Amino acid sequence: MARKLFCEISPLTYKISYEGHILKRKITDTLRANISKDKYDTKLPYVVFEHQSLMRRGLRKVPVPVEEAKVKNLQIAAPKVNRVLIKPGETFSFWNLVGRCTVQNGYQSGLMVANDGELKKGTGGGLCQFSNLIHWMVLHSPLDVIEKYHHEQVDMFPDSDRQVPFGSGTSIVYNYLDYRFKNNTSTTYQLITYVGEKYLHGELRASETPKNTYEVQMIDEKFIEEGGQVYRCGKIFQYVLNNGNLISEKLIKTNHARVAYDTSNLKVVKQKS
Repeated sequence: MARKLFCEISPLTYKISYEGHILKRKITDTLRANISKDKYDTKLPYVVFEHQSLMRRGLRKVPVPVEEAKVKNLQIAAPKVNRVLIKPGETFSFWNLVGRCTVQNGYQSGLMVANDGELKKGTGGGLCQFSNLIHWMVLHSPLDVIEKYHHEQVDMFPDSDRQVPFGSGTSIVYNYLDYRFKNNTSTTYQLITYVGEKYLHGELRASETPKNTYEVQMIDEKFIEEGGQVYRCGKIFQYVLNNGNLISEKLIKTNHARVAYDTSNLKVVKQKS
């Protein structure tokens, strides 16, 4: 029999391991990382990219109270990031700004995706929509993503008012799974984030005029049946352009996600044996 890890012995040892990881990361950040923390009340002059994300999608799998809890959680978290500056050489850390999601801090029980790709409820659930928004804006800039996690390769919901390619999202767990990007340019950037009536809003701003423009596209997306299971497949590319001329392209993500909803209305390609 394989020897259990310390964190696997009991719920208590798991809790000790989890808290130990959090403490270790905090110490490392204090000693080594140059984490963005300064805010500037005035918006920087140049808009690099802006986006808005619908908060209430009305999906059948998601009860209304759970969606409302997510909205409440976003209302608490968005001001913690709003107007933060990411100066040259600094690293943006989602959890360093947002902090731990607790009932004492006003967070409610919202929807989360577990490690096995299944849905569950948890305090602060729904904040991945916030990190998704930030990541989508960062993909339209020269900022370098240095820490990012995906949900398990499962397509949980049918498309409903989808505005960004499937698979371009993030997975976050305080502070075990963080979302981080680094500013390796000579320009200062700023995030503007706020909650409206229907949408979570975001702007990525800069101190200087952007030199290039960025496009992010899904290529060759299709649904494929393999071994009686349907998978959503495709590739996400980032394109860098200057005055409309393509400078470079980069593969961001390759999708091969198990579809977890009714596929009867999808155009499914059966894989040849």
